[in-house]
Amino acid sequence: MLRIRGPVHTTRPDTVASEEPLEIRLNGSPLAVTMRTPGADFDLVHGFLATEGVIAGIEDVAGLRYCNSVDDEGRNTYNVVDVDLATGVEPPATALDRNFLTSSSCGVCGKASIEAIRTRSRHDVAADPIRLDLGTLLAMPDRLRAAQEVFSKTGGLHAAGLFTADGELVSLREDVGRHNAVDKVIGDGVREGRLPLAGHVLMVSGRASFELTQKAAMAGIPVLAAVSAPSSLAVELAADAGITLVGFLRGDGCNVYSRTDRVLLD
Repeated sequence: MLRIRGPVHTTRPDTVASEEPLEIRLNGSPLAVTMRTPGADFDLVHGFLATEGVIAGIEDVAGLRYCNSVDDEGRNTYNVVDVDLATGVEPPATALDRNFLTSSSCGVCGKASIEAIRTRSRHDVAADPIRLDLGTLLAMPDRLRAAQEVFSKTGGLHAAGLFTADGELVSLREDVGRHNAVDKVIGDGVREGRLPLAGHVLMVSGRASFELTQKAAMAGIPVLAAVSAPSSLAVELAADAGITLVGFLRGDGCNVYSRTDRVLLD
């Protein structure tokens, strides 16, 4: 690459984040394709299925495996995962994409989408008794960044981290897609049999979108914190679901948009 820094121009190699497609199949039938950073693929699949309402926990998965997806030289690319659902677990009637829950309502109306999420979630997030000390909350971005091994090399990955109310980092995943990083963190919880993820904070390195708030609700996570801004639909969904939504969490400040009672001020 050509590196330009003011008047200094140099040529050197660089490390960039990997991005490849992952096809998810149910019982051999294509379900969804997502672009992701290879690694923790089984976490990603479990998290995706849980946050889209296909499975409730690890007991709904009978097995999963990489399929034979080969490149031009006949080498397995490990870009296809086939999932066997447990007996009695019905697959969705339609293929899933990243807008599945939105398009299953009206596709345009935000309030209808929010209602769809509220009725599909199995967990009462609003009743979660979690309380957070403000200092603990403010320390989470630095703890998340310090644990981002690949970001320190590439600068091109999003991160999602699951914290306890005391600020302990339970799980961290990185990916080129914010939604994939969250799915991987939630999928780790699914595989460990820890859903719902009550009493935890989901910290993301970017903004708080409707989609990420949806995933928190579906996993039973009561607090979603982001270093950047939330969207209007994210705020509406968080308020409706009873999620504490924190934005602009950086330095010595943050904005708390819903369920402010959970943040203990000095």
